[in-house]
Amino acid sequence: MSQRVLVSRADHIAYVTLNRPEKHNGIDAKMLEELIAAAKLIRRDRSIRCVILKGEGASFCAGLDFAAMTRKPSTIARFFLKWPWQKDNRFQRVAHIWRDLPMPVIAVLHGSCFGGGAQIALACDFRIAHPETEMALMEMKWGLVPDMSGMVTLSRLTRVDIASDLAMTGRRFSAQQAAEYGLVTQLSDTPLEAAKAMAAIIVAQSPDAVAGVKYLLKKSWKKDTRMALLFERWTQLRLLGRKNQKRAMANGLQKDKPKKSFADRSSFR
Repeated sequence: MSQRVLVSRADHIAYVTLNRPEKHNGIDAKMLEELIAAAKLIRRDRSIRCVILKGEGASFCAGLDFAAMTRKPSTIARFFLKWPWQKDNRFQRVAHIWRDLPMPVIAVLHGSCFGGGAQIALACDFRIAHPETEMALMEMKWGLVPDMSGMVTLSRLTRVDIASDLAMTGRRFSAQQAAEYGLVTQLSDTPLEAAKAMAAIIVAQSPDAVAGVKYLLKKSWKKDTRMALLFERWTQLRLLGRKNQKRAMANGLQKDKPKKSFADRSSFR
């Protein structure tokens, strides 16, 4: 049986590819488990400074493969179960885990980006889409709500009336509309190349500082000012005086000398 998710590494970038093109990368149980495993593998690799998440074939991801999932109802029950010490179940984790990684994740969107696929994309830090990409939160079609962390991420990216519209109607919307809603970062005729260009800029920075920014935004976004300022101070204290912060300072001050490369991430697991 072929791998549903492929992971490769180059120049501090991890490439994660959904590999079920004959089904437009529809998510079955095997793909869900492999996506979670891939994210855990990347988290442990401190040399990785950015992730590019993409789909093989004609689409990024057409959402959950309900036909495959419903063949074994026990699988759905198992994925829906949440243990008391966990904050999410597996359906939520397959999307939200990318938001929890200590490095930025860029989703490369093309073709169809529906349902669970859209929710995975929304949990990434950036979404670069081909102009002809179509998106939808299709759970309403099945009498359900977006439950793969989609409502959490929507609330952080767009207005509540737009989130309500997309979730309550389940309608399809274009990449251009998604950009207007704040759900797509950038439109590009060559989204993978655009993602690589963005990743190249990110990996040239201190990986600790980049991880610190992601951590700080996750912890302080839409918090009250007092708590946001507390997290800001605490994050800065974790960076000050570390090897990579000293190298960044030296690179900034000694402009006539070759820049020193940064060490692997040492903080923000």
